[in-house]
Amino acid sequence: MPPEGNEARRGAVLMLFGEGPEGPDLLLTERSHTMRSHPGQVSFPGGRIDAGETPQQAALREALEETGLDPSGVEVFAELPELWLPPSNYAVTPILGWWAREEEVGVASPEEVHAIHRVTITDLVEPTHRITVRHPTGWLGPGFLIGPDRDVILWGFTAGIISRLFDHVGWSSDWDVDAVRDLPSYMLSGEPSRIPVPPNTQFEERPGR
Repeated sequence: MPPEGNEARRGAVLMLFGEGPEGPDLLLTERSHTMRSHPGQVSFPGGRIDAGETPQQAALREALEETGLDPSGVEVFAELPELWLPPSNYAVTPILGWWAREEEVGVASPEEVHAIHRVTITDLVEPTHRITVRHPTGWLGPGFLIGPDRDVILWGFTAGIISRLFDHVGWSSDWDVDAVRDLPSYMLSGEPSRIPVPPNTQFEERPGR
């Protein structure tokens, strides 16, 4: 949680589960590789909470703007506690939803989004798809290999939320925490002061079980 009196910027993300063509999955976006901050990073749809919005409204609006997702087809079933990211001073509320009425989604904002990923839960919990990500600063955190060729790295704040939630509900399996992968160069051209921080400080030392 943000410390008392902190004037953190407020944001919200949509953690959307669905019954995909290959089984239950999560909707993720891959940020544009030309963005100034966090280029190529895989994340949940989401962004800043505008004046007068609730976190739920903001998460659904951002998902519509980024992917074309129809908010009326989403059943929101939970709202996680607000999570503070000290490097960027953002307080982010994850909104959990179920894709009750699915429609086609895609890259609705090319200046923000490079690609859309529907990643199955089976792929995310597969131990051989889990890695420890190492940033040039020495920061270590949980990571997932996604995409048809397992060549897209899901890391940072988003990976931290997924890892902690899967641990909490008992979906995680033991995995090799010594399988360390350095971030690719295209992910390092953003602002170095805005490295995402997972929602539990244990990840600063060693993620995993």
